[in-house]
Amino acid sequence: MHIRLIAVGQKMPGWVKQGYEEYAKRLPQNFSLKLVEIAPGPRSKSSDPKRAIEEESPKILNAIPNNAHVIVLDEGGKQWTTLQLAEQMRDWMQGGRDIALLVGGPDGLSQECKRRAEQRWSLSKLTLPHPLVRVLLAEQLYRAWSVIQGHPYHRE
Repeated sequence: MHIRLIAVGQKMPGWVKQGYEEYAKRLPQNFSLKLVEIAPGPRSKSSDPKRAIEEESPKILNAIPNNAHVIVLDEGGKQWTTLQLAEQMRDWMQGGRDIALLVGGPDGLSQECKRRAEQRWSLSKLTLPHPLVRVLLAEQLYRAWSVIQGHPYHRE
């Protein structure tokens, strides 16, 4: 199973790239995590954020692999503990499909992207900066994988 993290935003600070790559490289090749960066739509003080979201939407949808299980990161989604995430990952692996995680830009995802999702996942009730979400996702996926493998990284 492979996971594709499709995220709006480019030119992240060095600490984001370094943090994301640290955890992504820990995952085995048969459970890889790949980042696909989507160029953000134009935003300005006078522009309508909906226009930027609509410009990002087809790029996001086109980046989803065929037959992938699509999960949107959304504040209204389900929150999981690490052990619940590990159980979700077991289910995903048994499903035999690749996973696509969708992370919108500063104004979120289009309704079309949300309709494409089979699951909605909320990392927190807190508002998190989008660059940090990449690092957090990579770490939590590695942590859940370590639970499945019986690796001592996660201590419960």
